[in-house]
Amino acid sequence: MQRMLDVVERVGNRVPHPVMIFVILIGIVIVLSQILYWIGTSVSYQVINPYTDEIEYRTTTARGLLSVDGVRFMFTGVVQNFMNFNAVGVIIVAMVGVGVAESTGLIGALIRKLVVVAPPAALTYLLVLVGILSSIAADAGYLVLIPLAAAAFVSVGRHPLAGLAAAFAAVAAAFLVNILITPTDGILTEITNDAIHLADPQVSIDLTANVWFSIASVIMLTVVITLVTERMIEPRLGPYRGDYRVEEGSGLSVDEYRGLRHALYGLIGVILFVAILTLPPGAPLREPDSGAVIGNTPFMTSLIVTIALVSLVCGIAYGLGARTMQTIDDVLAAMTRAIAGLSGLILLLLVIAQFLAFFNYSNMATLAAVSLAELLSRANLDALWLLIGFVIVVLLLDFLITGAIAKWAIFAPIFVPLLMRLDVEPEAVLAAYRVGDSPVNVITPLNAYFAMIVTFAQKYQPASGVGTVIALMLPYVIVLSLLWTLLLVAWHLLGLPWGL
Repeated sequence: MQRMLDVVERVGNRVPHPVMIFVILIGIVIVLSQILYWIGTSVSYQVINPYTDEIEYRTTTARGLLSVDGVRFMFTGVVQNFMNFNAVGVIIVAMVGVGVAESTGLIGALIRKLVVVAPPAALTYLLVLVGILSSIAADAGYLVLIPLAAAAFVSVGRHPLAGLAAAFAAVAAAFLVNILITPTDGILTEITNDAIHLADPQVSIDLTANVWFSIASVIMLTVVITLVTERMIEPRLGPYRGDYRVEEGSGLSVDEYRGLRHALYGLIGVILFVAILTLPPGAPLREPDSGAVIGNTPFMTSLIVTIALVSLVCGIAYGLGARTMQTIDDVLAAMTRAIAGLSGLILLLLVIAQFLAFFNYSNMATLAAVSLAELLSRANLDALWLLIGFVIVVLLLDFLITGAIAKWAIFAPIFVPLLMRLDVEPEAVLAAYRVGDSPVNVITPLNAYFAMIVTFAQKYQPASGVGTVIALMLPYVIVLSLLWTLLLVAWHLLGLPWGL
């Protein structure tokens, strides 16, 4: 395994700069889309519209990027493609606040305090568990926890890339399970119910349909990700010999303790402010019609802004208390440095945005998803093997379609009724989808945050590249895919309840 990973890293790091990789991929998509367009490739299928919950019959055909319409799209859509790439705005907004918190020393002080409080043997478990649970806050885990985990590891003499890998696996490879109900659960449940009604209009599931399986998955994944990190990733990386260093000693000075107290006051103030905007009836962050707080609501969709505000306020409060920041000019300088540090990443995201837009325009992802789904549904397998085959198909398609909702809108109308006719509960099908959807997120370059992870790795090991990250994450993909699927199979065979 170690030799294979070394080969993966060497080969991966010899490929061109990530910007050039995506330029090459754009060229491949352009040529392949035109070939599929010329031969008239198309698929017909049912799909559930996640916004209207209506069953729609669609026929999707390949669209050539060298056709008149395709060339027009490529030339006129560059700016809009970049503006529509949500990851860009999320990263910039979050880093404005995080940059201030890091510049004042708050992040470093919190890490050293965490290292003092957390038993050394429990540090990895704690970071992994928090990473898995961070899916309740959408993309916050990518932006906050992953760099924090790397810094926490290096502060205790462990390799920072091992901390980065553990947190990335927790945040991305276990994204669709949680001990709490997340906003994504609501959408997935509604899509599932619409698919169920194709077979039986009288049957429905609710938000807690997978809660027991999700809780068991969180516990198992926390242990497995930690063991993979400590038994496979860290031995392969060996001692950290990079130039990045942290302040020696775990004790905090009087100024730092005062800064942390001020940061706590700032945190309490932000929490109260957000609570006033959220909790009272008719509050602006509640859903206007239903009054809900959790789900597709202003509160949940503004979590990145809230996190940026928390980082900003706490960072300023810490800086004033610890005397590391004196004036508003210091705050603005910290924000400027944070944005300037993203310049290379923003260039890469500009190119990635064009690749994703061209790829989606060609309809190749939908053509592949429907074709694989139909192939599996016609394979005449029994229920258990069809369930396992479904997990494998979702794993494969996650290389091309990383959005959990988009894939489920295609797969649910095909597999939920099919497996229901084989006496498989729809809850089991949704659980199987959760297993298949997440692990590949950590090695597909189409993950909107993959390029950012490479950038984080280069902070500690400048020679890091795409191959470094893929080699780091591949053991997680293999082990999680296998053990998580075995958990699903055991749960199905034992007839355990999937949820409430």
